Amino acid sequence: MAAEHCAMDGHELRFDLRVVASWIEPGSRVLDLGCADGKLLRFLRDTRQVNGLGIEHDEDEVVSCIAQGLSVIHGDINTELPGFPDKAFDYVVVSQTLQQAYEPTALLQQMLRVGRRGIVSFPNFCCLPIRLQMAFSGHVPVTPELPYQWYNTPNIRVLSLEDFRAYSRAVPFSIIRSLAVNPSGDGSMREVRFWPNLLASYGIFMIRDR
Repeated sequence: MAAEHCAMDGHELRFDLRVVASWIEPGSRVLDLGCADGKLLRFLRDTRQVNGLGIEHDEDEVVSCIAQGLSVIHGDINTELPGFPDKAFDYVVVSQTLQQAYEPTALLQQMLRVGRRGIVSFPNFCCLPIRLQMAFSGHVPVTPELPYQWYNTPNIRVLSLEDFRAYSRAVPFSIIRSLAVNPSGDGSMREVRFWPNLLASYGIFMIRDR
């Protein structure tokens, strides 16, 4: 078997994708929006027998996915989603991409139309290190979670964990599972239960229609 088709070790996944993978039932139908190099889809295929599909706008990443035997559409997630039928997937995943969406409400509504559940992860802009950096430096923060200058960031929106909870009531949609975490340099992560909006650097949410 070629090296690129060998089963992945879960530790090769980014920390939030390990959580996402653990939440997905074996044998599910999964759509990964902004799937990048396809590591999540490959892991789900190899370990959970998932029937997965990705959408990715970067052509090089699409080529990488296809080389791994993954099904990936080269396109924009905002324009591709309306072409899918209702409830075509069990899970639709948006990992660290929501803050880059021009119309996040339309994106989430389409996610929950084509999927029975959505899984969303994003960096928490209101965690303590960011608050302190803004207070003492007077500049837009640059952190491991948001490692860009204001002029070259792909993130066109920033949000906190509490913003997302308030947003769920406004859209509306239901949050059925959530996890607040801090990743570490060795690839592990720690769950944050006390004051997560202040002390956690990332949030991961499973959502569904009300």
